[in-house]
Amino acid sequence: MNYIKTTFSTLSAIILLTACNNPQKQQATEQQQDTVVQEATPSEKKQNIVFFGNSLTAGLGLENQTEAFPALIQQKIDSLGLNYTCINAGLSGETSAGGKDRIDWLLKEPIDVFVLELGANDGLRGIKPEATKKNLGEIVDKVIKAYPNCKLVLAGMKVPPSMGEAYFKEFEAIFPALAQEKNMTLVPFLLDNVAGITKLNQQDAVHPTKEGQLILAENVWKHLKGIL
Repeated sequence: MNYIKTTFSTLSAIILLTACNNPQKQQATEQQQDTVVQEATPSEKKQNIVFFGNSLTAGLGLENQTEAFPALIQQKIDSLGLNYTCINAGLSGETSAGGKDRIDWLLKEPIDVFVLELGANDGLRGIKPEATKKNLGEIVDKVIKAYPNCKLVLAGMKVPPSMGEAYFKEFEAIFPALAQEKNMTLVPFLLDNVAGITKLNQQDAVHPTKEGQLILAENVWKHLKGIL
């Protein structure tokens, strides 16, 4: 490797010395140097996929974050040779109101694909669905303002039937309505085939196990892959 560097440096010095003695060759020499620099630079910078959510995204209760669905999706992306980096921006206990404030500092870094997974904690607290929808909409608006070309994905959520039929329906309706308004790709229900299944959830009956997270990854991936 040192031999290659030495050879390249010597060659560059010879070319530059020749060019200085011959003005007509100087422009061509500079073009050659530009070509060398361009070839040494990666042809394409990786794009960021930000998963912005609560404990379901963060992977609460798992041994490590590599078992959470954003990391599992990264594995799928890598296996296909796609040029994306998954960023897990999940925060346990996060509500839609908290997310509206927290999103600002995340916007300091480029976002190419934004996956929004919030609302579950609102539902469990019985927050009015219109307030949750408003907060989620404002989060999306902030992302669009900062990165107009960002692709948007919304993870749908439901509340337990024990919250009452009326509230259940109103809450469930938040997500398809918001996805349509903001032109987002909708994951109809993040916890599909996981919610209520004992073996796929931890002892709290709320947070998926490692096996449950694999299903969450599939639920998101089948909608996400089409826009990458």
